[in-house]
Amino acid sequence: MEQKQITATYAEAVKAIKEAILESRYRAARLVNKEVLALYYAIGGYISVQSRAARWGSNAIGTISELLQQELPGLRGFSETSIKRMRIFYEAWCSLFENRPLSADDLQNSIIPVGDKGHIEIRPLTTDELPPETLEAFLAVGFTNHYEILAQKKEVEQRLFYIVNCATGFWNGDKLKYYMKDDLFGKRGNMPNNFATTIANVDLRSKALRSFKDEYLLDFVNIEDPDETDERVIEQQIVHNIKNFIMALGSDFSFMGNQYRLVVSEKEYFIDLLFFNRRLQALIAIELKRGEFKPEYAGKLNFYLSALDEYVKLPHENPSIGIILCKDRDSKTVEFAFRDINKPMGIATYRTSSELPKEYQGILPEPEELRKLM
Repeated sequence: MEQKQITATYAEAVKAIKEAILESRYRAARLVNKEVLALYYAIGGYISVQSRAARWGSNAIGTISELLQQELPGLRGFSETSIKRMRIFYEAWCSLFENRPLSADDLQNSIIPVGDKGHIEIRPLTTDELPPETLEAFLAVGFTNHYEILAQKKEVEQRLFYIVNCATGFWNGDKLKYYMKDDLFGKRGNMPNNFATTIANVDLRSKALRSFKDEYLLDFVNIEDPDETDERVIEQQIVHNIKNFIMALGSDFSFMGNQYRLVVSEKEYFIDLLFFNRRLQALIAIELKRGEFKPEYAGKLNFYLSALDEYVKLPHENPSIGIILCKDRDSKTVEFAFRDINKPMGIATYRTSSELPKEYQGILPEPEELRKLM
């Protein structure tokens, strides 16, 4: 065997082994997290039963935490605050994992999840109440993020939404806080659109509605005077910070280019930003407008989508979708503009860094720091 072939064979072997190691580490981390959540859930249940049934005196949890530190020097994650959070975690989800709400009898009889003589029974967290993929996501999210979601969101539907997105999007704590403050749950599906009349497939339409937000926070776009800035300046800053922009759009988007060239009847046309969405299996054309939405924007985007479907879209892909990203819009104008449009499109607004309210500032690292991290 020639030296080049040997080298290539070794490189292939190294790649295969490396991928196996990384996959194993990832699976091990997920298994560890499942065990940690099951442990915290069980301890939270024990604390809940004993404390809520008034079997302990005041400051019991603080005393228990101090005694634990004496028994297991160097023990981390079991401060008084942490143990109270375990109780919150248990009480938030016991109706799901026990398949029934926590009752007064449970508190009196120490049924959940305490065994004989006060022994804490650690059971795998499993339930038929959730789809398998949702349960997998639940068990993949770290306890800190679980608590953050519980602290800020009260509805189960919202909590599960952020848990699933946290797991599938690999959100860290800062990103999770950002999306919750941005009300990602509330904005999904609220973007003005014509999907009901232009996307016949119900499942695809539902996915499209969930894939876009009503408003996007472009906190990496810094414009001193928005009224004097044209679309190209905004576009350049988006392209320069494309990873940040994709984070704002969602994890399923892939960037295909800016000023994407189309040729129709020997004439050139250019789409501001073109993406591909894996979940939708469709091209996504985005047109940037610095001012308020105008009816003629819809006609122009309709033309672009027709050209994309004719010359760029692959046979197995779904029809292209267009998004007009502008500063403002009037609902009645949007309604009339969309009335006779036959291509799927929506209109979202955006805010830049200079327009963010104080509560949004400082949630994410600076753009330069984000670029280094990514």
